[in-house]
Amino acid sequence: MRAQGERRLGLADVVHNRRLAERLTLAQLAERTALSPSFLSQFENGRTNSSLRSLQRIADALGTTATELLAEADPEPGTAVVRASAEPVLTQGDPGDDGSVRSLVHGRRDLRALEFTGGTARGEREFAHDNDELIYVVRGTITVVADDTEITLSTGDTYYCAAGTEHRWWAHTDDTVTLLLAVADGLVVRHPPHRPR
Repeated sequence: MRAQGERRLGLADVVHNRRLAERLTLAQLAERTALSPSFLSQFENGRTNSSLRSLQRIADALGTTATELLAEADPEPGTAVVRASAEPVLTQGDPGDDGSVRSLVHGRRDLRALEFTGGTARGEREFAHDNDELIYVVRGTITVVADDTEITLSTGDTYYCAAGTEHRWWAHTDDTVTLLLAVADGLVVRHPPHRPR
C-alpha cells in the first residue's frame, strides 16, 4: 500500500526512469527506436501518448517488453477485477487508425491477458516469446503467420503458439476482437513429472 501523497508512476515516468537506468540520452533512444527525439521528449514529459507499436520499439531498446512497462505503470497493480468499462490502454498503431489494446489483468502477474480490437495493420512485426501463448478470436477473423505458415482463424477459433515460435497476426476488420493469453516474460514454467493414476 502506498503512503499518503505518494504518486504512482505513470507510463511516461517508467520509460524515463528505465532510459536513465540504461544511461541513454533521448537522442540515443531515438536512434535505437527510429522514433524522433521530440516525440520521445513529449512522451516522457506527458504531453503525448504512445501507441503499442511505438512502446514496443521503446521496450526493445530498453531491453524489456511493452507488457512489463505497462505492468510497472499500472495504477491499480493489486486489483483482481478489470471492468469492461475500462478505457483501452493504448492504440495499436497511429492514433485513430488501427484499433486499441487493453490489459485484462492489473500489474505484474504470472499470466498476461490482452484484448485487441481491430489491428488490421499490425502484422508487420514478428514475435517469439520464452513461454507459450494462446490467441483466441472472440469476434471476427484474423490471420496468424507462425513459422512461415499462414492460418486464418474466425470467431471461436484458437491458436496455441509454443514458446520460441516466430509469429505475427493481424485482424481482417476494425471490429475484430482478439484475446491473447500468455505466461509472463521471465517466468520458468516447469512441467511436473507424469504420475500414473
